[in-house]
Amino acid sequence: MSAPPVTVLQASPEEEAAIRAAVRAVNDRVLAGPEHVEGLLALFLDPRVSDPIYDLPRPFTRDNVARWVEESRAAHARGECILSVTLDEAGAVAGYARITVWPDRSSAEIAGAARADRQNAGRGRGGVANAAAFMFETLGVRLIGLTAALDNVRSIAAIDGAGFVRRGERETVRPDGSVRRSVYWELTREAWRAGRD
Repeated sequence: MSAPPVTVLQASPEEEAAIRAAVRAVNDRVLAGPEHVEGLLALFLDPRVSDPIYDLPRPFTRDNVARWVEESRAAHARGECILSVTLDEAGAVAGYARITVWPDRSSAEIAGAARADRQNAGRGRGGVANAAAFMFETLGVRLIGLTAALDNVRSIAAIDGAGFVRRGERETVRPDGSVRRSVYWELTREAWRAGRD
């Protein structure tokens, strides 16, 4: 289960409505649907992909992944989630990204992974930076919170490199109830803009 950032922002009704509308309007990526369930399941069954990620639908079964996709689609319709997939040249699922949004708090987080054969290609920092730009500029949130497992060296380096500020550690709860200790970061839109100038 995704957890909102530790810092609590209050969005006005107008800001909340604008964020929800922006999430629902996203059409520049492949949104996950029933046709991607098998590919996502195959992706998650590889521990090199799924082990570091706390909010995936464990245990990995077709039914659990299908339910997760459907719940994500329902949350997208409410303006609270974007679950997208990356497809390879053959049309197979090669990665995913899930942005969870709390419009009433003007906040978001992102989780995602690439298939093992596409990892270690040096795209991590740029991917995190691009995701932050999308969440701040397109979705209009003012705060992003991110976590990474304590031993997830690649994600930690990418998040640090993208300008996020470490805020210590936090416990994240997986859907199966298990707890994972995580490094925790936040980045405000104001700080992000200042870092770009």
